[in-house]
Amino acid sequence: MNTLIAISGLGVFCLIAEIFNFRKAIVPVVILGLVAVLGTTLNLWSFGTLANDSYTNMIVVDKFSSAFSSLFILLAIFIIAMGYDVYKDHPTKISDYIAIKIFLLAGAIAMVSFSNLSMFFLGIETLSIALYILAGSSRLDIKSNEAGMKYFLMGSFASGIILFGICLIYGAMGSFDVREISEASVSAELPVWFPIGVVLVVIGMLFKIAAVPFHFWAPDVYEGSPTLVTTTMSTLVKVVAVATLYKLVTVLNLNLSFDNENILTSFQLIVVIVSIASMTIGNIMALRQTNVKRMLAFSGISHAGFMLMALLTLANSSTTLLYYASAYALAGIASFAVIINVTKNKDNEDIINFNGLGKTNPLMAAILTASLLSMAGIPIFSGFFAKFMLFTQTIQAGYLVVVIAGVINSIISVGYYFKLILAMYTKEPTEEKQATPFVYYAVGTVSILLNIIIGLYPSLVTNLLK
Repeated sequence: MNTLIAISGLGVFCLIAEIFNFRKAIVPVVILGLVAVLGTTLNLWSFGTLANDSYTNMIVVDKFSSAFSSLFILLAIFIIAMGYDVYKDHPTKISDYIAIKIFLLAGAIAMVSFSNLSMFFLGIETLSIALYILAGSSRLDIKSNEAGMKYFLMGSFASGIILFGICLIYGAMGSFDVREISEASVSAELPVWFPIGVVLVVIGMLFKIAAVPFHFWAPDVYEGSPTLVTTTMSTLVKVVAVATLYKLVTVLNLNLSFDNENILTSFQLIVVIVSIASMTIGNIMALRQTNVKRMLAFSGISHAGFMLMALLTLANSSTTLLYYASAYALAGIASFAVIINVTKNKDNEDIINFNGLGKTNPLMAAILTASLLSMAGIPIFSGFFAKFMLFTQTIQAGYLVVVIAGVINSIISVGYYFKLILAMYTKEPTEEKQATPFVYYAVGTVSILLNIIIGLYPSLVTNLLK
């Protein structure tokens, strides 16, 4: 709870700093504050489950929430650091942009720390409303307006489904407390409203994750949103949604709730189908893209399919999910650090803008190459070891067909990742070298180094949940 209070306090500070015209201090102070909060949060996993009696029915702090909250805070630090350069042309609005991202982070932490379904819904709405505003924040850009409207409509629709599902669960169980629901869900006689409510909540979360067949909003929203907002959606928001879905399925005892073996088999079958479909459709559609942001949108759909494999082995897959989410998000931050820098003065984000980047800016090209190789699952990057761990667990659980689909899709993904890499190193540059702000070098280098480090020393991440 202290983490949530501290982060909310930083958001309030951003708004107050605008009143007293302390705009230049906003980003440094917020980053230092987040680093301090990160250190405090990282220290919590050694204490196991910590719950203040005043908040027992709303927030629970355990190793799962502490580990994922630490990842979210780290990603937020990178995103806000890049915001210093992105928003320099909007000095009067920087406090608003940074404050919205801070409150978004607060919603993200609430989503993985809830012990009550009302707190879960409060967290998801805090995060979603912030994203609706950010997606349409470029008021004079018609694509941003379109992205904001599409995201608002689709997100509101998904939130409505989730809320209806929560209402049905409450009607069946008489409580919002997940511990009471979990204990009651092992009963032999469950009201019919309970499985219907759970299904609706899961469907709503699949919308938020952008898993097939609920993915259709993602490419347009990713392309139309300001690139820093797309960075937030592709990394922070993606892993928040997956981690929350995993926690929901776990605390609701979805794998134990049904004595009817056919229903249980049906749930597992649905996860298998959605996972394979997300990986396949995401990768095939990414092959056709010339816009880098749309390509990474479909890539994110594919990675959502990979992460959904964790739902097939709930008993021991939280560590693997954390590791995969960390590897994917760090690679995504590194790639977008380059994309923001290359395309910030361009009318579009087409691959042609990256032609010859290996000659005009070798370090930026190397960072983008490394991040793409990690997402493709190439050693020595953590993306390879994350897929290896995930495939191993899935095979042990008996879902060989999903692993085969995952391996095939990993091979397919090399095609569109290398399309961008080849453009950087084999094409002639279309313009002269331009100055690159230090913050992009710093964010890109640090995030890709962290990606490599956790690839070489996976225990740095996996021990957080042991």
